[in-house]
Amino acid sequence: MNTGIVQLTPELLALINPDYASSLMPFSREIFLLDITVAGTTYCDRINEVESQLTEGTVLRMVRQPQNEHDELAIGIYFNNVRIGWVPQHLNAVISRLMDAGKAFFCRITSTENIRSWLKIDAKIYMVE
Repeated sequence: MNTGIVQLTPELLALINPDYASSLMPFSREIFLLDITVAGTTYCDRINEVESQLTEGTVLRMVRQPQNEHDELAIGIYFNNVRIGWVPQHLNAVISRLMDAGKAFFCRITSTENIRSWLKIDAKIYMVE
């Protein structure tokens, strides 16, 4: 039975927050929340540089960006230090509020597909508890 709960690893904790690496929290777990298609990948100037590394299972960082001029609830999605896109606006309200309250989230790529000049990235969003 797939419960949507995935094993939390030290590497994943370090990616989400480097301070977690030195103090792995017992009883931590990943809770699957949503399937998304990453929004705005066509606006990433460096997408071609990182595209080959964006494979199934790759973990992506999620960063709140309340100063975003288009959406005060914006959540950027990052591979290393490259913002590759955003959580779709119609899905970001609850997650952004939880992030503002201190909850940690990340994405894991489930598939990528080149459609003309658009890199479609599908991912699952997880909350770290």
